This record gives sequence, C-alpha cells and structure tokens, in this order.
Amino acid sequence: MPVTAHIHIMKTIAILLFILFTGITGYSQPVVIHKNAPDSLTTTVPGENIDYTSGSYALVAGGSKGIGFGIAEALARRHYNLVLIARHSDSLIAAKHRLETTYDIHVEILPYDLSKETTAEEIARWCTDRNIHLKMLCNVAGYGGARDYMKLPLDTLRYMVRLNLESYVALTYTLLPLLEKNAPSYILNVGSMAGFAPLPGKNLYCATKSAVVFFSYSLRHQLKMKRISVSCLCPGPVFTKPEIEKDTKQKLGKLGVWMEVSPARVGEVAVRKTLRKRMIIVPGTLARISSGIIRVVPRGWTAGITGKSGRK
Repeated sequence: MPVTAHIHIMKTIAILLFILFTGITGYSQPVVIHKNAPDSLTTTVPGENIDYTSGSYALVAGGSKGIGFGIAEALARRHYNLVLIARHSDSLIAAKHRLETTYDIHVEILPYDLSKETTAEEIARWCTDRNIHLKMLCNVAGYGGARDYMKLPLDTLRYMVRLNLESYVALTYTLLPLLEKNAPSYILNVGSMAGFAPLPGKNLYCATKSAVVFFSYSLRHQLKMKRISVSCLCPGPVFTKPEIEKDTKQKLGKLGVWMEVSPARVGEVAVRKTLRKRMIIVPGTLARISSGIIRVVPRGWTAGITGKSGRK
C-alpha cells in the first residue's frame, strides 16, 4: 500500500478517535449531585384507580429528558404505558403531561435518585405490588462531562460509577422476575460510542460505558432461554442542550453536525431495533460506520492518539 494511503488511513482514524474523545452525548453534561433526593416513590394522581395489568408497560430510568424522553416517546407511539424515573419532579411532570396529552397512554412518574443503593429495590417493590405488566426496561440515566478522572473529586467519580453502571445492574436484577413473568420482554441499556475504546481524557466515563456494553452482551446470552432480549444503544453526538451543540461545532465543525442525531431520532431507532432484538444499536449512518472502524483499531493506538489530543 502506498505511503500516502497509510497516511490517509491514519488521519481518518485520528479524526474518528477525536470524535470519540469529545464524548458528546445527550446525557453527558455535569449535574449537581443532590445529597437529599426523595426517598419515597410518588405518583402525580394519588388514589387513582389504575389497572396496571391491562396493556403493556415500559419503565424508562432517566426518561424525563434527552435520549430518555426520546425513547419514552417512541414507546408511547407504540401504545406502551410508561413508568418514568428521574430525580426532578418538575421535568417528570412536564414529560407526563406531554406524553399523555399526545398519546392515548397512562404515565406514572417516580421522582428518585437512581444512584442511591436502595432505589432499585424500592422501584421493584412498587412495580411488583401493583403487578405491573412490565414488558420493557430501559436503563438510560448517566453522568459524564468535560472533566473526568483526576479532574473530579472522588465522591463525584463514585457517583458516576453508581449511576452509569450500578443502577443498570441493580434495576435489571430486581425487575427480572417481572420481565420473566411477562415474557417475551426486552431490556435496553444505554451505553455510548465512547464505550468502544479507552480514552484517557474520559477515562472513567469510557470504562463505565464499556462495562455496560459487556454487561449487555453477557446478559443477552444468560436471558435468551427466558425469552428476554437484551440490546445496547451506543449513540455518538446528540444535541440535547445548547452548550453541547456549541461545543461540538467548535471542536468538530461540520463533521460534528453531520454525525449528530436528534434525541427523538435516537429514541425511535433504539426502540425499533430493540423490538427487532438487535444487540448493538448505533443510530446514524456516519456514526455507525465510525463505530465499526473504531472497534477494530488497536486499543493502544486509541489511547495514544486521544491521550496526545487531551494534552493539547
């Protein structure tokens, strides 16, 4: 192969790795950690007589905004009733109103901090007590941002691990009996393209998302005989906030705009392919091609190239 061809390939790989290095996804902006998040589960219509056994339900953890809301809306279009979980009641109420007004479905909202150790068990108890006809679990909640390992305090790093990985493991474990009872059913875990490669600038974020990918692969085979299908969504750039769009355009220019996929589109693709039992889901043609290349690039190259970029 001519030397110029080698150079062109290396430049292409470097660009793709830089895209990963920026790690711009819809749920990756820093958030304030609330030490006193609600400890009890509530609904917006106390005492309402709902038959949770009629119709199919999907539980979306992190479903009030961004990619999570895109997934919730895609499910609502398919007539799934919803249980939405997030920390902030105001965003949950807004999401419930929008979905119930637009679609003929019922939406329950549970304001809860998914990083807390007892949350998954309490959510599972809430669902089990009502005998909810749960057909799909969507683990979407996540934390990340421009700062990562060695640039964040230890308690924030631990929060990232708890939210990005432990909440997925715990919710899946505690809700498996309901999913098995209502099989065939589905689990959708949200990873990231950043989970395909080691990136020094986003060390822990990549590690948690890589763990989600591996967890999903293994879980898929463990649950196959139980008729529970497992999928993993790994999106590239998603503009869910103005600052994300601004940062993407500053770093990547037109390339970032070409790769971007809207939260609504991500949600639609994720739900459609989950129901088709696809394992890895990467929305967007350019992102899908890029992820394919990144997954075959030696990981030492990835760490080296992005590590140099991060020191500039």
